[in-house]
Amino acid sequence: MPVSAELRCANFEERRDKAMALFAEKGFGQVSMRELAAHVGLTAGSLYHHFPSKQDLLFDLIEELYEELLATLEQGRRALALGKPALACLIAAHWQLHTERPLQFRLAERDFCCLSEVQQARLNTLRQRYESGLLRLVAPRAQASAQVLEATGHVLANLLNQLPGVLQGRGLSEVQGVELMEGLVVGGMERVLG
Repeated sequence: MPVSAELRCANFEERRDKAMALFAEKGFGQVSMRELAAHVGLTAGSLYHHFPSKQDLLFDLIEELYEELLATLEQGRRALALGKPALACLIAAHWQLHTERPLQFRLAERDFCCLSEVQQARLNTLRQRYESGLLRLVAPRAQASAQVLEATGHVLANLLNQLPGVLQGRGLSEVQGVELMEGLVVGGMERVLG
């Protein structure tokens, strides 16, 4: 009996998640192709059928995270269209994304350097789009030099991407964490951008 496309897709996602967990636990550079194949339930030869290379798999996992981060900007735009503050919506979206994808955040932070220059350049382009989009939503009338604005977008993105993990690790509830994040981010933005 042939395997359905839905089952093949579910198997692929399950294997991908297992690979991500192994990378997160041991570190990308510490995982051999043979170990990765055994961990995801494939032979070493068939692993290449599913994943062109270990590096391509890592890139795919991190790229997916940046695409999700870019999608949070749309949530901020919708909030603005409804007359709500974008920052509160963005903070809640980042908290939720961190809850759903903590391993991808860890890989993006720790193993980015293991990617090729081309892959790093692609992810840097996505990150810059994300950071500039964040800043335009949160501080659309910011009056500062291009260098200060770029640095502010970078710091803002780092806060939104790292604080949820730190605060969740301290046992804060979502409500407590989101409120604390909002206070920290708003305070910092006011000082920098006036």
